[in-house]
Amino acid sequence: MLKTILSRLFQTVVVVFLLVTFTFFAVRAIPGNPFASDKATSPEEQAALDAYYGLDKPLGVQYLKYWGNILTQGDFGDSLSMKGRKVSDMIAESFPVSVMLGLISLTMGVCLGIPLGIIAALNHNKGLDYFAMFIAMAGICVVAFVLGPIFQINIAKPLGWLNVAGWSRPSDIILPAITLSFGVAAYLARLTRGGMLDVLSQDYIRTARAKGVPPLKVITKHALRPALMPAITFPGPAFAAIITGSFVVENIFLVPGMGQHFVTGITSKDYNLVLALVLFYGILMGVANLLSDLALIFMDPKLRNA
Repeated sequence: MLKTILSRLFQTVVVVFLLVTFTFFAVRAIPGNPFASDKATSPEEQAALDAYYGLDKPLGVQYLKYWGNILTQGDFGDSLSMKGRKVSDMIAESFPVSVMLGLISLTMGVCLGIPLGIIAALNHNKGLDYFAMFIAMAGICVVAFVLGPIFQINIAKPLGWLNVAGWSRPSDIILPAITLSFGVAAYLARLTRGGMLDVLSQDYIRTARAKGVPPLKVITKHALRPALMPAITFPGPAFAAIITGSFVVENIFLVPGMGQHFVTGITSKDYNLVLALVLFYGILMGVANLLSDLALIFMDPKLRNA
């Protein structure tokens, strides 16, 4: 287990370093200037802004200074699009919202996807199996930015008590959470169905049934745990993917999470904000993969003894 942890941590450090390095030079290659939208910006004012934010230095110097500030001071710099605001403060404010939305979406996806996969496997090549897999394929094929408007038009507006968009009351989390959970449930349903079908075909399951073990006991005691092995590694990366990939849904439903900052950072060429979010997302994905590996080791005695 220690070897797995150290290996994952090393991989995370390398991946995050390469990711931030690529993003650093990529965002600066985008044509335009982060202050170009400021009204009546004279060349002198432009030069003063560049000097204040260090944008007048060579790219290599900016790159080294950026890492130096992070490693020595934990400073991600000031936002270029929202004057006077620290990037770290913006992330600290929006991260809890994204985490809450991600946790609720993941919980809904797990509670729907795993039972759906089990039902499909127990009714293999029957009507329930086809129906469950149709729902799963729809969840995989129909992307979130299509589902969001569909739910707004066909659920929020007819019901009336759900806001089409906004973040002013607890019920406002329902539609974005359902939108994000649909894809998670779809993948989990397919993974669980495949794992369950594989386990149900094993000799020890047939032996248990031949001995007269009740069907429910066969499923819960003998089949369920090994059948969930393919699916057990999915929730960790899925949670990170929900948070990192929810910026479209957050913008559709006007959720004040990190997604809004990512979109703002790209459109306004806010280098510091984009880099901080990429760094944050990279670390989050690494931690999620590590937790998934540890969960798999915990569930599989063979891996614990390896």
